[in-house]
Amino acid sequence: TKKESKSSKSDEKPNKRKRKEDGAPKRPMISFMFFSQDKRAEVKRDNPDASFGEIGKIIGNLWKNASPEEKKKYEKKALEDKERYKRE
Repeated sequence: TKKESKSSKSDEKPNKRKRKEDGAPKRPMISFMFFSQDKRAEVKRDNPDASFGEIGKIIGNLWKNASPEEKKKYEKKALEDKERYKRE
């Protein structure tokens, strides 16, 4: 005999994240995300066999060891994006 599935739509927990309203502005990115966008292709090229998670760890270490001057560039981008979000 087949076991019947105990889960049903009514038993599912509600999603805690709020759904984005149609036309709502895209949330601002943090400085690390701008850094990650810039470095991901380079890290992937240098580590072609690395998994997505491994690439993330490498980027995280690069961010951790980045100079304050380099971080400042991305912090400025994040601040500009935050201002964009406030305007929208």
